[in-house]
Amino acid sequence: MAAEFERLVTEFERFQSGIRNVDERFAGLGAMQQQLSELRAGASSPDGGVTVVTGPGGAVLDVKFTDAALAKGPQALSAALMTTLREAVGEAARRQAVLVQEHLGDDLGLVDQVLETQAEAFGTTVEEMRSKLAEETPARERPAAPDDFSEERVLRPSDDAAPPPAAPPAAGGSAGDTFLKNLFDEED
Repeated sequence: MAAEFERLVTEFERFQSGIRNVDERFAGLGAMQQQLSELRAGASSPDGGVTVVTGPGGAVLDVKFTDAALAKGPQALSAALMTTLREAVGEAARRQAVLVQEHLGDDLGLVDQVLETQAEAFGTTVEEMRSKLAEETPARERPAAPDDFSEERVLRPSDDAAPPPAAPPAAGGSAGDTFLKNLFDEED
């Protein structure tokens, strides 16, 4: 009976941990949406004659031409515009993938999928696209990776273990916590 109770407690704790994980992911969605809405990516032609700025979803926000670019004629201008436009839209897509991956995790390998697709579309390699991404991605603090508990003791802390974290507040837990509390507090 005691072993069954401990198994149930373990399952319940695993369930609560899963709920906390989902709550944390959903809590970051507002921040992700804000960052996506503010996303800007830009590209310029090699000679600097054409500049394109894109936003979320690759929406074209601005196009600028220099007098020198306009003087090259319609065909050269068109070619420079299309090349620059593809670069700016590609950068926006890469940045969006990074933002989504930062907030929702790498379960889908989203950035890798985008890089592979763009490498094929642009006729280049994934490594080339990855180096572009590294150059484009603004330097900002990345979210910490989830802790790896694979080497931790479960029943007794190791001698050099840090003190346990503070208990969560009694009120105002997640909707899942409230549901479970009500589930176990109901009288039969």
